[in-house]
Amino acid sequence: MKFSKYSAIIIGSGISGLFLANKLSLNNNLSDDVLLITKDELFSGSSALAQGGIVSVIPEINPTDSIESHIKDTIQAGCGLNELNSVKFVSQNSANAAQELIRFGVEFDKNEKNSLNFTLEGAHSCPRILHALGDSTGKVIEKTLCDRLNKLDNVDIYSNTVVVELLVDENNECKGIITYNKLSHSFEAVYSSNIVIATGGIGQIYKNTTNPAVSTGDGIALAYNAGADVENMEFVQFHPTALYCKNKKTMPLVSESARGEGAKLVDLNGDYFAKNYHHQADLAPRDVVARAIIKQMDETDSDFVNLDISQIGIEKFKQRFPTITSLCYENNVDLSSGLIPVAPAQHYFMGGIKVDTNAKTNIKNLYAIGECSSTGLHGANRLASNSLLECVVYAQQLASVIEANLQNPPKKNDAKIKEIIEKYSQIDVNNTETSQILEYFNNLKETMSTYVSIKRNEAGLNKALVEISSLEAKTKRISNSFNYEKYELLNALCVAKLITKAALNRKESIGAHYREDYIPEKQAKKEITQNDKILVE
Repeated sequence: MKFSKYSAIIIGSGISGLFLANKLSLNNNLSDDVLLITKDELFSGSSALAQGGIVSVIPEINPTDSIESHIKDTIQAGCGLNELNSVKFVSQNSANAAQELIRFGVEFDKNEKNSLNFTLEGAHSCPRILHALGDSTGKVIEKTLCDRLNKLDNVDIYSNTVVVELLVDENNECKGIITYNKLSHSFEAVYSSNIVIATGGIGQIYKNTTNPAVSTGDGIALAYNAGADVENMEFVQFHPTALYCKNKKTMPLVSESARGEGAKLVDLNGDYFAKNYHHQADLAPRDVVARAIIKQMDETDSDFVNLDISQIGIEKFKQRFPTITSLCYENNVDLSSGLIPVAPAQHYFMGGIKVDTNAKTNIKNLYAIGECSSTGLHGANRLASNSLLECVVYAQQLASVIEANLQNPPKKNDAKIKEIIEKYSQIDVNNTETSQILEYFNNLKETMSTYVSIKRNEAGLNKALVEISSLEAKTKRISNSFNYEKYELLNALCVAKLITKAALNRKESIGAHYREDYIPEKQAKKEITQNDKILVE
């Protein structure tokens, strides 16, 4: 087995990981290089798919906005379950995050006065979203960071590589990782005193998701299996408007910005319905809009509703949303009709690896940033365009934390770490994909989409838990050797079980977690009173 050592290891190549690598590269005190690990190639994760934009609160040039207003909107969208210190921290650093991105070369769209152009999205009380090339914000930011990273000589990149285990010793200190390269089929032990998980989301455990194929919850499972705390696992956000496509592994996103510009949701009868569910109508929080669409789909016996863009104007829409326009053409959607078929799809994960405002986990030297982490910012429901902001702000903060820890090289291996390394030195690799693994993965997707989706109840969640546990046991019996597809499925099953257990434990409906069998306390008392009255009579 090969052994190597780095000043810092970043697992994941989305915007959080890329930004952190770029920040650390500026440090002149690195004793060793920085290692960035990506499961596929650079530019293969969720960040590049982010269309809407990034929140930036800059009252000096956007006087309708304020820190207080953004904090209020974030907490309202999160149903009050947000961690207040995290919300304040992120909002107060949002202007600096935008400035840092601009310094790295990101070009945000400007208005006719050549000033930053702020747009409106759902549940925001004023326009505060920066975007790039219309609806290509994530792609522009990620490409800019990748281009800069590729020119650096103190950052190594391991592509087509996954981390199969963390090297956590008997004192609960992370000393490094074990990697597996999908092309060479080889393991490597990599040491560092700074290990960062930035692996993104969990979308592929559902049938319908906006997430790419690599989003199987690997980082969360990796941390949890090593003893890291996780939280808020029941809060899975379903974006109301993904482009309706049959039998696609990933459903393209139709950004909320389209509704911010004036697009309206209509059912297949042409009826405008969002106003019937919330006073903010099409721009209500995402969980409200997603449930409204599901209800409308049920009532019209359809698999989708339509986004009516005619009020924006077809040509103006094409200019403002070039990415969505291209996606529509690629999927044979005729924009001249003024209607885009959309349906809810799993989009974002509010839960994950529990961290503090320094991105620290409960395991020493182990950190988490981006979607795989739970900072407390989002509460029960993420406010639109807060995710890219969270990625940059926490990566920026973590860079300073790591810089203070650079002079602490890993100590010698203890018995626990030696045992882990010995296991991977002797393990066989079976690279043959089995039809069983694909079948089990599809079974998992079906189970989660049926019982642990937008609407949930206790009976369904219990069925899901039984099925997930059964799939987990059957998967483990497939082979004693290491298999990449099996590794990915076991990670997905681990995360699915954590989500389902958390959904069972939270009896009430709040935010993205909606229990059909939930009876509010006042309603329950009223029903009991009526029953008692009947008994007395």
